[in-house]
Amino acid sequence: MTHTHTYDALVIGAGGAGLMAAIYLSRNPSMKTAVISKLYPTRSHTGAAQGGIGAALGNLEEDSPEWHAFDTVKGSDYLGDQDAIDVMCNEAVDVIIELEHMGLPFSRTPDGRIAQRPFGGHSHHFGQGPVRRSCYAADRTGHMILQTLYQNCIKNDVDFFNEFQVVDMLMEDRRCCGVVAYHVDSGDLHIFRSKAVLWATGGFGRVWSITSNAVAGTGDGAAITFRRGIPLEDMEFYQFHPTGIYKLGILITEGVRGEGGVLRNDNGERFMERYAPTMKDLASRDVVSRAIYQEMIEGRGIGGRRFVYLDATHLGAEVVEKKLPDITDFCRTYLGVDPVKQPIPIQPTAHYAMGGIPTDINGQVVLDENGTLLPGCYAAGEAACVSVHGANRLGTNSLLDLVVFGKRAGLAMAEYCATADIPELPSDPTGPIAAELERLLAQTTGEPAAKIREEMQNTMMDFVGVYREQAGIQKAVDKVRELQDRYRTLVIMDKGKRFNLDLLEAWELGNLLELAEVTAVSALARTESRGAHSREDFPDRDDANWLKHTFAYRREGGRIELRYKPVTITRFQPKERVY
Repeated sequence: MTHTHTYDALVIGAGGAGLMAAIYLSRNPSMKTAVISKLYPTRSHTGAAQGGIGAALGNLEEDSPEWHAFDTVKGSDYLGDQDAIDVMCNEAVDVIIELEHMGLPFSRTPDGRIAQRPFGGHSHHFGQGPVRRSCYAADRTGHMILQTLYQNCIKNDVDFFNEFQVVDMLMEDRRCCGVVAYHVDSGDLHIFRSKAVLWATGGFGRVWSITSNAVAGTGDGAAITFRRGIPLEDMEFYQFHPTGIYKLGILITEGVRGEGGVLRNDNGERFMERYAPTMKDLASRDVVSRAIYQEMIEGRGIGGRRFVYLDATHLGAEVVEKKLPDITDFCRTYLGVDPVKQPIPIQPTAHYAMGGIPTDINGQVVLDENGTLLPGCYAAGEAACVSVHGANRLGTNSLLDLVVFGKRAGLAMAEYCATADIPELPSDPTGPIAAELERLLAQTTGEPAAKIREEMQNTMMDFVGVYREQAGIQKAVDKVRELQDRYRTLVIMDKGKRFNLDLLEAWELGNLLELAEVTAVSALARTESRGAHSREDFPDRDDANWLKHTFAYRREGGRIELRYKPVTITRFQPKERVY
């Protein structure tokens, strides 16, 4: 059975970016707004962000948006677009105060101001030393942002369609006109018709075997739009956070190091002093992740194994218990380790997509490297690439990206919807996706999705991880294409309609395989090391040939074509990074 709904604006995804956009859309009472989410909204992955949100409030020491912008550009390894970075850093202060007024319970200084702490890659006076720029709510900042935004959406009477998995985008006359969603409870398809659609579906960390991402992090929006002709930008740049719990990948926030925690190898040495003499343990994430791998490769992992220690034992129970309560619980629950008394075993974990659906600074989706806009289509958050993060995102800038560009996208959509009409739907809106779901259900023999997914994750971890080289990346490309062929004959055991998670996980695997291929193909082509993309066979950054964004297009027969676009450089000229 098919159902049809009509709205002015649709928001796909109920994380920080989607909810921020929905708040701004719903402030116009005549704007009929819906949020569609495959999860209950407060389970969205924004809630997993721990350490803080960056803004140059200067509550504890001198700071400025210009220093924040410099750190973001430098952290991006000069691949971030500086016009977009200026927008984000200059609007950061106002948006933090706005969140406070919405009711967000930030941690406080003794005199009642928003508390701030140091974070990796953030400095004062253009790199002279660490600065306290991260605004935080203990170590559950993302959770507090998510709860606050959701409550404000409820107050504004936003309509929510929870546990509706969006499975296709509808296009007519080169304009986005809605989406098709699969209702998890009933198995029915629902057509959502609208003037404008925002994609805020998050990242795709489940491409790798060790990841901080939730099980739901399958890159649905990026894969759907890619199949509908929208390119993906800078997909070779995927950040590995240096401190994931050993084997599990669960994130240990950078806030631990912000409070004074240090990394130690098997010799007990604070090894970051060798790799980043100025910023030390608070160097940017790509630097710290590579340093940890180097220690392990050279035999200084703990007991010769694939992890090192994050040591917070010298901070004392007062700091660890009160400022890092969730981290303390995670370590005790999942590791049987008490961080007050014992160091935490950690290893780099696939964490964040710098690349995604290309947009302008107002969240409008860009169709090509020339900047052509797709009417009625927007993206924000980790699903999008406005390119404030470039080749490597600074800690705290993810939450800032969500709220700044979620807000800007919501405002732009509201302005667009005020004058746009409801577009016509294509002649058979559910036909293509209904056929694909039926094909998945009809198969009676073959491999389970879990086996194909495991092989993909292990391949990507081995060959398109922290370190990369040509032969390995080519192996990954070949293997992923083999898995795509095997995917066409996978078997789903559950043939029912209601809560058929077998079917949805198989469909999500198709998305992950698509994004794994784009990531590997883009990485193979970029013959340099920059930010999170570290090539052992091309160890140097090559500004002469590679100071440009990758645009990957899906062509006839599934072939991927790569094109390129210059980086926007305004004030900060590329320099060698000094740590």
